[in-house]
Amino acid sequence: MRASGGGGGGGAMALPSAGLPRYLLLLAQENLEFRLPEIKSLVSLCGGRFSDQQELRLNSPFWILSMPSEEMARGLMKRTVCAKSIFELWGHGKSAEELYSSLKNYPAEKMAPFLQSNLSYKIKVHTFNKTLTQEEKIQKIDSLEFLPFEGKVNLKKPDHIFWLLEDYGMDPNNIPEQPLDLYFGRWIADGQRDLIESYSVKRRHFIGNTSMDACLAFLMANHGRVKPNDVVFDPFVGTGGLLIASAHFGAYVCGTDIDYNTVHGLGKASRKNQKWRGPDENIRANLRQYGLEKHYLDVLVSDASKAIWRKGVKFDAVITDPPYGIREATRRTGSQKEMAKMAERGAENHISISSNYHLSDILFDLLKFAAEYLVLGGRLVYWLPVYKPEYTEEIIPRHPCLKLISNCEQTLSSHTSRHLITMEKVKDFEDEDRDSHILDSQYLPYKCHNSFREKYFSGVTKRIAKEEKDSQK
Repeated sequence: MRASGGGGGGGAMALPSAGLPRYLLLLAQENLEFRLPEIKSLVSLCGGRFSDQQELRLNSPFWILSMPSEEMARGLMKRTVCAKSIFELWGHGKSAEELYSSLKNYPAEKMAPFLQSNLSYKIKVHTFNKTLTQEEKIQKIDSLEFLPFEGKVNLKKPDHIFWLLEDYGMDPNNIPEQPLDLYFGRWIADGQRDLIESYSVKRRHFIGNTSMDACLAFLMANHGRVKPNDVVFDPFVGTGGLLIASAHFGAYVCGTDIDYNTVHGLGKASRKNQKWRGPDENIRANLRQYGLEKHYLDVLVSDASKAIWRKGVKFDAVITDPPYGIREATRRTGSQKEMAKMAERGAENHISISSNYHLSDILFDLLKFAAEYLVLGGRLVYWLPVYKPEYTEEIIPRHPCLKLISNCEQTLSSHTSRHLITMEKVKDFEDEDRDSHILDSQYLPYKCHNSFREKYFSGVTKRIAKEEKDSQK
């Protein structure tokens, strides 16, 4: 599979390959860094191959993809939350004349099945970065009268919908008179953007302080190439938002969390104007809310720093959002000395002694777990918090069994961000891989993550002080 692009923006990907049908992908202009890894992951999930040879304008809402079949294009759109629609591309040009010439050169035998006299149609005009009047839209539609449509126009329920799409660049303060790129194609399918609203956290039964935004949860599932009948695990499950997204795509889901109250839906509520959680506020109820309870395996109270799984257990994906110590504490069960004393006393209580769990240790434990318990080809998807002044790509955790697939930044503040890291297991886990990171000097920079909380709040404190100083001027 190959890709090219039109419209404004920068970045580079590949041109269409000869012979394969070309499709136009219309993308939403948000989460820009996450779009290419999502599309690449879904193309491979559908059995295609994404080639990185030449140019694709990554910031543009218009990408041209070459795929072997319409079936693959539909499969892509059944999963993507980054793309709005996909079209079979009939023509493309830098001017109206170029577009018309391109359309006239499109093979008549490929058009014919959709232009027959017994088939109704309509044409829609879509512009990016410019608003046209209805009169202007009609003029543009009339200019396409040379196309050999034989059927009747039906604006309400047409058999086929055709789109004329125009790109006026990325600068809203400098909109050109004429479009930079024009496209014409047959609409095939819409993406899954509706999921963002239908799974909104605002209407979810059980939420916490750090429940993941629905769009990002679905993006993570797509980056992880989650598919029906997979088993997906979240070691920092919280209120289960990431499990919901994976279950929606047909996976069986399970997780662990050190917080007894969260796992069992007890304690203080996170919602405004609600003091305590209700009797049916739990992760299973969340999946039941969306008709996904049959995909729920279980959630355990467990410490992510401790081994609880027997050898031979394998997960298809590990998708998680580790605690950074900002809104949720980073904790693990107590020190070896404390645990030994508890064992001597025979203490059995769900309120265990806990100690600080440094972010560097969380990340190393997470990668080691994924390396050992993922199937070969399975993916680890997780968020890495970053203090921007200290960030370099070298600080991204590595493991000899895991290959870095993508690294997408989401800005949190002027000085902090978090990166969505996707890794794939490419090598079987062996005993020598268990402690490989301890011996490798490249992991020393992770010690800076232990103070991420202090750095985060030091930036907040400085900003507040600056705002107070400015207000006194």
